[in-house]
Amino acid sequence: MKIHIRNGRLIDPASKTDKALDLFVAAGKVVGIGNAPAGFEANSVLDATGCIVCPGLIDLAARLREPGFEYRATLESEMAAAAAGGVTRLACPPDTDPVLDEPGLVEMLTHRARLPEFAHVHPVGALTVQLEGKALTEMAELAEAGCVAFGQANRAIVDTQVLLRAMMYAATFDFAVWLQAQDPFLARKGVAHDGEVAARLGLAGIPVAAETIALATILHLARETGARVHVTRISSAAGVEMIVAARTAGIAVTCDVAVHHLHLCDTDLGFFNAHARLDPPLRSLRDRDALRAGLASGAINALCSDHTPVDDDGKQMPFDEAEVGATGLELLLPLMLKWAQEMKLPLLTALARVTSDPAQILGVKAGSLALGAAADICVFDPAAGFKVSRENLRSQGKNTPFLGSELSGRVRYTLIDGHLAFDGTLS
Repeated sequence: MKIHIRNGRLIDPASKTDKALDLFVAAGKVVGIGNAPAGFEANSVLDATGCIVCPGLIDLAARLREPGFEYRATLESEMAAAAAGGVTRLACPPDTDPVLDEPGLVEMLTHRARLPEFAHVHPVGALTVQLEGKALTEMAELAEAGCVAFGQANRAIVDTQVLLRAMMYAATFDFAVWLQAQDPFLARKGVAHDGEVAARLGLAGIPVAAETIALATILHLARETGARVHVTRISSAAGVEMIVAARTAGIAVTCDVAVHHLHLCDTDLGFFNAHARLDPPLRSLRDRDALRAGLASGAINALCSDHTPVDDDGKQMPFDEAEVGATGLELLLPLMLKWAQEMKLPLLTALARVTSDPAQILGVKAGSLALGAAADICVFDPAAGFKVSRENLRSQGKNTPFLGSELSGRVRYTLIDGHLAFDGTLS
């Protein structure tokens, strides 16, 4: 299939390109930028007038709910949501059922996700068997099966000797270790940020110290072992400061932040709004502002959706009993654009946080529109507004704290390996 994308503004952070250029695609690759290659005759022409043409978005945290939680979402529904959101690659955490701790399970997931209209799936394998924090998994075999990194999702390894051994093993093979920084004892029974809002609502709090104490352990062991560590979903100003200091000291550490935490804080819990029950919890306004600034400066390396579909039964409960999580794949782009506009950031910088920067963390050749690169492309209209509603979300999980919000940035086309996976002009 030969495709000509014309009249668009091409933004490619990997090459620092921001210019009105046509793009030409053939055999799943980018074959022309600005000018068509000799003899090129398009089978399809996509009009990108008024739109941005950029690499497909790369999401570092998207739960697909398969295997094991199909009642919350299916692979088909979440892949449709990814395409509608311009997401062409995603990493999925290992906390499925069964847990992604065996090569056969990883191979089954990647095989199921090989349809042309599906985003590329990069499984994060379990660091310990059953995520129990006791015995290490066979990381080398899981890597051969397709795992790009190893982590615990949101489950901690309490035994620091096990964590040390895991990092030593990972460092030996240069595997990346992805960890959430949250001390399980300080966070035990907590459901909200430990502050005035939680106190007023009578909710058990999770202090910032739960993040910083766990992060101190992770960073110290990373220095001791030389392991490549990625801290997932950082949530506090103090946490960002610690990561910046660690990098200055030569520790190989990266981090990401969930898109909800760029726009919301603990006051958005309102009157026990279960949509805002997230992990890590929404923290103070000061923390939120530090996360926004940290992502802008590059102290935080990437932005993720932390897509966690939850069914209505899981959310329509008292706040402290509701399931954590919110849908995010389809909102990653518009919420990123909202942040960029409010921070007065150029799109070239903002788009890097969801394209080329996460590609580097994943260690994959993606997030670029260079000649010969895979034709994973997002075409979106930054000025087109829409209202977030249950009806226009393709994800099976309809719960998000942004329901009813007016956002801008609609995806017009999503191409995955040159295949038109989503056509927003038809909806």
